[in-house]
Amino acid sequence: MDRAAKEELVTSLHTVFDNTGVVVVAHYAGLSVAEMTDYRSRMRDAGGAVRVAKNKLAKIALEGTDAVGLKDLMSGPTCLAYSDDPVSAAKVAVEYAKTNEKLVILGGVMGSTMLDANSVRALAALPSLDELRGKIVGLLQAPLVKIAQVVGEPGGQLARVIQAKASQDEAA
Repeated sequence: MDRAAKEELVTSLHTVFDNTGVVVVAHYAGLSVAEMTDYRSRMRDAGGAVRVAKNKLAKIALEGTDAVGLKDLMSGPTCLAYSDDPVSAAKVAVEYAKTNEKLVILGGVMGSTMLDANSVRALAALPSLDELRGKIVGLLQAPLVKIAQVVGEPGGQLARVIQAKASQDEAA
């Protein structure tokens, strides 16, 4: 890798550390190419990405960011999973680590908050932004549905009374 490519990699990693919602660091020793490709595609489907970079370059990219605490985790074969959604990268990484013991979660960072492996697992248990948005929409729609039912109920009761009276007249 030439100097210009290294500088470009450091710049792109610096942007990742500065602008993403969460970064999860994991060891990937022993993962086959097919397994790593599967992990990357799952992360991409969730709106995130996986990067593998030399630890030295990643440490340089960490300088001047809130994620500078990740330096301690950068040893051995590490990969970085990140996403704008604070939950999706952690969720995919934890789910994949459950099915494949070769991926070992070391920790991560969310904003300026350092996360250990247990914190990443706890973060993965939270609902994603899309799930939370769906719940909020459901909560906002529920009163409107109730109001529509209450407004429509007197007319429905009147129609049932008239139908009952008509049925009584036909029976008699």
